[in-house]
Amino acid sequence: MRTDLAVDWEIPSTPDGPGGLLERFMGPGKSRSESAVELGGGALCAGLLAAGLWSPAASGIRESWSTLQLVVMAVAGLDLVGGILTNATNAAKRWYHRQAATARRNRLVFVGAHLLHLAVVGGVVLEGDAVWVSGNAALLLGGAAAVEFAPVQLKRPVAMGLWTAAVLVNLFWLTVPAALVWFAPLFFLKLLVCHLVPEAPLRHRDG
Repeated sequence: MRTDLAVDWEIPSTPDGPGGLLERFMGPGKSRSESAVELGGGALCAGLLAAGLWSPAASGIRESWSTLQLVVMAVAGLDLVGGILTNATNAAKRWYHRQAATARRNRLVFVGAHLLHLAVVGGVVLEGDAVWVSGNAALLLGGAAAVEFAPVQLKRPVAMGLWTAAVLVNLFWLTVPAALVWFAPLFFLKLLVCHLVPEAPLRHRDG
């Protein structure tokens, strides 16, 4: 038994209005250190992604992608990088996995809303690739249901197995240009692993 760690499920109150709504979306009670890691890590990963997209390996996008396509991928990249870090915080775990009648529905609605991401990327950036969109939609919805309804002690390995499967399917069967190979790994990491796995919000007992 770990005597130096504690699990903290207590959710602080949130104000009314837009500020409280944003807190509830991101996870109420986020610590300064969590925010620092989220901002710093997000900036680092966004910078690496931008550098990769502008590297010689992906140089074709500068000539072949329209302004709209570039904007869509920039927004998608920032959303995925930020979402991975946000959903991994103690604050988000406490909020999205709280003991409430609506918690499961809220998690699945959050995941389902990301079908729009697939539709926009497939329609705008991949110029109407219906096979890519439908294949990834099936992987997302099937994977989300499997993780959500798995026994709690199996959710983490189930999520990791399904994340790995989704990445492999995208690498070999739902192929995209080299400049887009990052999308599926980050997309499924955010949703199947970071969002749906109910990890305990740990802290040091003296912290």
